[in-house]
Amino acid sequence: MGPGERDPPGSATHGDRNISTPDKQNRRNLEIRVPRVRVIGSDGEMVGVLSRDEALAMAQEEGLDLVEIQPNADPPVCKIMDFGKFRFEAQKRANEAKKKSKQVEIKEVKFRPVTDEGDYQIKLRKMREFLEDGDKIKVNIRFRGREMSHQELGRGMAARIEADLGEDIVIESRPRLEGRQMVMMIAPRKK
Repeated sequence: MGPGERDPPGSATHGDRNISTPDKQNRRNLEIRVPRVRVIGSDGEMVGVLSRDEALAMAQEEGLDLVEIQPNADPPVCKIMDFGKFRFEAQKRANEAKKKSKQVEIKEVKFRPVTDEGDYQIKLRKMREFLEDGDKIKVNIRFRGREMSHQELGRGMAARIEADLGEDIVIESRPRLEGRQMVMMIAPRKK
């Protein structure tokens, strides 16, 4: 950059800790505009209500940032800490929470009215695994050609699946015909 040119807002120059952050969640250092703040020291102890300049001087003395953690309090609560470490910890907590809140998936298992016994047992075992993982199952019984005239075979297959999975399921939708296939939704019973 030439003389007289300025850095665009939000850009960082090496060693400048008082820059504007694109993340407006927590203001820090010179972004804090209020005249008085309640300060928590880097050790977690309450320091008290200080002017913003005194708090900034205290943070700079320790080589840390002054981070606003409760902007709506009166006066706002600020903590002396390493902002990079604070953001890293917050991101880590968010990722942990995301992992724990598992999305329920809908797994589809396809059958035919004349599915062989071995194939049936394998699919049944897989369905039990899906239910243990907390997933819902869409059972799809497909009819070919003249099998459409024997829909009772499909209903019998659906009833057998329901009976074999036992008490640990909830039938969300009974078997219904959609074109050339019969569809049924199964969910795990809440424990």
